[in-house]
Amino acid sequence: MQQRYVGNSGFRVSSLSLGTMSWAQETDEQDAAEVLHAFVAAGGTVVDTAASYAHGQAEAMLGSMLGDVVARSELVISTKAGVSSSDSRRSINASRGAMLSALDASLARLGTDYIDIWFAHEWDPNVPLDETLSALELAQRTGRARYVGISNYNGWQTAKAAAVAGFTLVANQSEYSLVQRKAEEELIPAVEDAGLGLMAWAPLGRGVLSGKYRGQIPADSRAAQNRLAAYIEPYLEPRASRVVEAVAMAARGLGRTPMDVSLSWLLSRPGVATAIVGPRNAVQLKELLDAQLTVLPAEIGRALEDVSAQ
Repeated sequence: MQQRYVGNSGFRVSSLSLGTMSWAQETDEQDAAEVLHAFVAAGGTVVDTAASYAHGQAEAMLGSMLGDVVARSELVISTKAGVSSSDSRRSINASRGAMLSALDASLARLGTDYIDIWFAHEWDPNVPLDETLSALELAQRTGRARYVGISNYNGWQTAKAAAVAGFTLVANQSEYSLVQRKAEEELIPAVEDAGLGLMAWAPLGRGVLSGKYRGQIPADSRAAQNRLAAYIEPYLEPRASRVVEAVAMAARGLGRTPMDVSLSWLLSRPGVATAIVGPRNAVQLKELLDAQLTVLPAEIGRALEDVSAQ
């Protein structure tokens, strides 16, 4: 798997990152171990998690595999703090105290003494930005985080954070795909101007760009689950469906899969360092690892951009 630099930094990541949002929920420990082992064997390095995923259980599951399934030295661990969730609501607290407490808890669950890259999970409108950034700076200065970044910050928030930080932010995590190109309006120009790299989550449009929702909702899909249906629903609308059909047509013409076409387009976009994918089992991972991930013919790329323009 290709290794790529993140922005203007010396931080290197694999072109695909393994997301763990489904771990300890849809993905049990056995499936997670199989996925992690196969991902690393294929040259993948980045495993992305968060303190809020399954109330910390995703981090704990990953931590239980370090040393047994894969060596800690083989992984680039990415985790986030500042968001917590319950069955009824989601809350943001990016204060210095909350961030640093969350970092220590993440380190304990992961069973490691450092995070490769640690993110402020979301912008907190109730906390001064310099307070949030001070937590990132302290984590880096004390060696608990090798690199730091921001997540889900929009364009002006990214530009402001990079301007006032006084230390190096290397990445922003944001949603970006052929069915969600809002990042191109302000975020990607801000990321590039600040020398950051974009780590794109939901690069397959929350699964719809794989083509599995064409004409139906599979019984074992996230859209069929009450807990996650609302997460997928915006990308089952007619505009997104037109994009999915265009991707499927391009894939047929190229002899590739819709998944491959979608990821190849994304990884060729300015500022993008890695695509965070979330296979729930080894079968889904194999489909991802079989992708060529090579640049699309120029005319195909232009056609996809025309049909997916927002």
